[in-house]
Parts: sequence; C-alpha cells; structure tokens
Amino acid sequence: MARLTLHTLDTAPADSRPFVERAIANNGFLPNLIGVLANAPVALETYLTVSGINARSSLTLAEREVVQITAARIHHCDFCVAGHTAVALKKAQLPVETVRALQQGGKTGDSRLDAVEAFAEAVIATRGAVQDADYQAFLQAGFNEAQAIEVILGISLATLCNFTNSLAGTSINKELQPYASGAI
Repeated sequence: MARLTLHTLDTAPADSRPFVERAIANNGFLPNLIGVLANAPVALETYLTVSGINARSSLTLAEREVVQITAARIHHCDFCVAGHTAVALKKAQLPVETVRALQQGGKTGDSRLDAVEAFAEAVIATRGAVQDADYQAFLQAGFNEAQAIEVILGISLATLCNFTNSLAGTSINKELQPYASGAI
C-alpha cells in the first residue's frame, strides 16, 4: 500500500508538471517513481538532472545498469529492479541470463560487468570505505579512478530512487511488471 501520493500529470504540483510531461513523453507512460517524486519538485528535478549527468559518464550503459540493478537489489527496491531490468534488456541489450544473475546477486560470466557489480556492492556495504583489494580488483578489470567515482555517482542516483520507493511503498507499473525480479 502506498504511503505517499502517486501523482498524475493533472494532480502533480505545478513545479513538477514539466518533468512529469517529459517522463511521459520519454516512456510512453508515467513511471510510478516519477509520480511519487512529483510530491517534491526539487527531488524530481534532481533525479532527472542527475540521471542525465550519469548518462554522460564514461561507464557504458550496460555498466551503469549493473550499478542500478545492484543497488536496487541490495536496497530491496522492486520497482527499480524492474525498471532497470527493462533498460538493461531493451536498451543495453544485455542477455536475459546476465540480467537474471544481476537480479539474484550472482555472477554474470562477463568479467567486466562482474567487476562493476562487485565494486558497487563493496561501495554500498562499506559506504565507500572499500578495502584496497576490492578497489584493486576493479582497477585490474580495466576501470580507472574516474570510473570508481562514477560508480558512486550511480549509487547516489539509485539511493534517491530506492529510498523514495521504499518510503512510498511504490508499486511496479504494469508496463514494468514483466521485468520484475523472478519474472524474466
């Protein structure tokens, strides 16, 4: 059961409406996360702004989606697992088996993606104070210092969404239900 108002374009605060309109245009529907974030126009603007910045990072779309799915899984955000699974499959073109492994916290078989997943897990578990071995493993997989910080950027974005959905009790849109954990 939702604890926060799930806004539509018509009920969203005036300052949120341009962002809600953009989300509908980009997705073909209003993701429930956007409807919830609309309660706080600055939070919705932050989400969309940081999403755009995160998309410009040097991590590939697939690597960024690994960070998002990993954070959502750890933070128990079913909505974000489903949403980022859809992106990972449709836009990043990751194989179903790879995404299923990410949803379950297992190895994907892709050494680079597994390194991103392991580093993201370590960052979340230690709040950034990762062990030298974890950081070195990330670097040895071919990543660099900037990309280590870009993983943290992705986690910060995920945290806003994951924690908002947890507070709100956000349900998964019907359009995203086929991508929920256990559905693929």
